Amino acid sequence: METKKDILWRVYLCYLAMLVVAVVILVKIFFIQQVDGNYWRSMADSLHDRYMTIDAERGTIFSADGRMLSTSIPYFDIRMDFMADGLRENNGIKFRENVDSLAYCLSRLFRDKSTAQYKLFLEKGYRSKERYFLLKRSVTFEQYNALRNFPLFRLGRNNSGMIAEQNDKRINPFGLLANRTIGLWRDNAPNIGLEATYNKYLKGTNGKRLMQRIAGGVYMPLEGYQIDPENGKDIMTNIDVNIQDIAENALYSELVSNEATHGACIVMEVKTGKIRAIANLGRQPNGSYMEDYNYAIADAAEPGSVFKLATLLSLLNDHYVTINSPIEISTDYSFGKRIMHDAEHHPTEVVSVKEALEMSSNVGFSKLAYTYYKNDPQKYVNDLKKLGLDQKTGIDLEGEVKPVIVTPQSRTWSSTALPWMSIGYEVLQTPVRLLTLYNAVANNGVMMKPYIVNSIEQYGKVIRQFEPVVLNPKICSDTVLQQVQSCLEGVVESKEGTAHAVLDNPYYKIAGKTGTAQVANGPHGYADHIYQATFCGYFPADHPMYSIIVTILNKPHAAHIYGASVAAPVFKAIADKLYALNFEKQIPSQSRPVFDSTLQIKTGQTDELKTILTKLDLPVSAGNMAQPYANATVSDQQVYLKPVNIQKGSVPDVRGMGLKDALYLLENAGLKVMVQGKGKVTSQSLQPGQAIGKDNSIAIQLS
Repeated sequence: METKKDILWRVYLCYLAMLVVAVVILVKIFFIQQVDGNYWRSMADSLHDRYMTIDAERGTIFSADGRMLSTSIPYFDIRMDFMADGLRENNGIKFRENVDSLAYCLSRLFRDKSTAQYKLFLEKGYRSKERYFLLKRSVTFEQYNALRNFPLFRLGRNNSGMIAEQNDKRINPFGLLANRTIGLWRDNAPNIGLEATYNKYLKGTNGKRLMQRIAGGVYMPLEGYQIDPENGKDIMTNIDVNIQDIAENALYSELVSNEATHGACIVMEVKTGKIRAIANLGRQPNGSYMEDYNYAIADAAEPGSVFKLATLLSLLNDHYVTINSPIEISTDYSFGKRIMHDAEHHPTEVVSVKEALEMSSNVGFSKLAYTYYKNDPQKYVNDLKKLGLDQKTGIDLEGEVKPVIVTPQSRTWSSTALPWMSIGYEVLQTPVRLLTLYNAVANNGVMMKPYIVNSIEQYGKVIRQFEPVVLNPKICSDTVLQQVQSCLEGVVESKEGTAHAVLDNPYYKIAGKTGTAQVANGPHGYADHIYQATFCGYFPADHPMYSIIVTILNKPHAAHIYGASVAAPVFKAIADKLYALNFEKQIPSQSRPVFDSTLQIKTGQTDELKTILTKLDLPVSAGNMAQPYANATVSDQQVYLKPVNIQKGSVPDVRGMGLKDALYLLENAGLKVMVQGKGKVTSQSLQPGQAIGKDNSIAIQLS
């Protein structure tokens, strides 16, 4: 009996315990469902659904004339949800009815698989019941538009299961043109150029899209649950594509011919400081050239004789000399244990300061600087700092390095630092910094800040406009300015000028300065004879519009090393083309054009001939001719226009005419014309003046 009670007691105890556990479970279930239900449901959803970023469309970078320099092109990854309700209803009748024609269209569009292969591919996806089936990657916008009209896909997403995911790719429509200036943007990588400098405007604001996790850990977008991104803003630059192309081609040609290491060229608008072109080309291991580094703003080097302009401004501003002051020059001159050399050998002679600059005498300028500043070199340094030569220009492009001007307090200062500084050694300058100084001389002493971006726009509306900025309202007095301008013009115009042979021309005036600096090559020092050649100047000198600097680092032991023979030809190639594009042709005042007695002119419309001959400033005699067409003959230094008689019903005389005029007259006369050759008409099968008969065909022969 006792045993039975003991067993029952244990059974009841277990039953009670199980009852208590059941009650606790029921209470917990109630709390989970009713009290904490929303929390746990959101937690469950978070494991399957999540918001993912939708990248904003990056803004476009435009040239000054509105052409795209860098833009984002949409590409699409095309996927299919084979469990879409419309696709599965009625045992997939829509899929079966459209799969053949869809496979055919896909094969014709992408040309990577046959129709049969695409059909098998689609049927395999349908059987797999995949909800995120990859059909094709990197589909272009044009291809995507075509896809939307394909069989099945044109029924809409629910009926076709088509999912299009947009991805943007950044491209430069002009390829490598100004590539280093425009730059590039890559996630999680170093970025350069305007793309990096103005990234906060270009990048826009990203959106969000709710994505659902499906089998295989893949996420697919949920329709209607997204926050659209705000696209980036557009950058309107001052870069002129034509000028950029001219500058790059001119620089490239010289680099190739001289097998140079690298080169840079900047074209600046004088009055505003707008940068119209920046070319940076470096030699690659295979011998080609590409924009691999921004040498124009990030490469500070000893500039050589182009720095003599700063020394000249210092001497003139301090009233120590005028450009007519005498200075004795020679081939060599000793400063302590160091010897200063002139590039050209010449006997000891006395020349003016202007002549010393024109012939780029190192001895002359180093003696001038040493004579007047040896007791107070800090005064010379302060003069250079007033010109901004120790500061960045502030150009709106990341990567500009700060120039270096040594001072008497510098560790590298020595007793010979002053004379070597005066000719562009023991100082470091970037091309953009030097150009800013020369541009100030061209701009009547007003130093402008160089800048590349003109405005920032959004949907065609300007939201920020950049105006020209004055860095220094007056770098010198008007008297000093006139003297300096005269010296820079003399470098080109004087027969002794270092750039005379290359740049002097009868059509427009150029002012500027050559520079040649020997460059150390690491542990080899100066033994490799590497030289940097520079020309910096502006044109037309009497009404400056553009200032240009060309800097080229030559290879070791190069055949041509001087600024006049390496950099100046690039300046000339650019200046000639820009002058032709922007200025009317000027005839030299010292000579009258010689009349070409061999001149040949096509027969044509009288009014057009008169206009052209007058524009060309050619002597023309036409009298009061009423005929609409005239024949031009050249005799006795004169162009004579004789009327071409055209009678109705008769074959016109079209000999000497261009094809356009000949066709107009012959077809208006009712003739069928057969043409052979190119040029102007030399003969016609029907004699001029004869009556037009039933056979109204005529053959004309062009030269």
